[in-house]
Amino acid sequence: MSKRAIIVVDLQNDYWPSGKFSLDGIEEAAANAARVIKSARDSRDEVIHVRHEFTDPTMPFFNPGTNGVEINPVVQPIGDETIITKNYPNSFKETGLKQHLVEQGVAEVVIVGAMSHMCIAATARAASDFGFKTVVVHDACATRDVEFNGATVPAADVHTANMSALAFAYADVVATDEYVSR
Repeated sequence: MSKRAIIVVDLQNDYWPSGKFSLDGIEEAAANAARVIKSARDSRDEVIHVRHEFTDPTMPFFNPGTNGVEINPVVQPIGDETIITKNYPNSFKETGLKQHLVEQGVAEVVIVGAMSHMCIAATARAASDFGFKTVVVHDACATRDVEFNGATVPAADVHTANMSALAFAYADVVATDEYVSR
């Protein structure tokens, strides 16, 4: 078995334009994520799907039992691919992800999905801190505008700031074309 795993984070229906919490560029990011997933399947790398569910029913999206919480068909799991449900931005927190990766002998993780500034950043940092060689495919990730201290930060700036921070010390940050041509 390969020593690499692709971790597909939160590419769920609520992030699409018809969902409850749409992200800028989600369709393009998901199309790129699908290319990364296809490359992984062709290379016999493990593909792990992580899906977020809020345990608080007052949260505005990712509510259990709704269509919005389901993984989008563009990146749908196939066969016996692992699906991990999480309740926090960090895909490792209170899940079996780390144990699963260790048991499978995974040394490198490749991360795609959403949101760049939350779950991608948290998961990539944790993966690196746990000693996994970490790759983030930046154009296979999406986010949205955020607000801070009365100012709106455009999604493109949020994404760029987070990818540059990850590239500085936590991950190899690459484009889809570069990744799939390796």
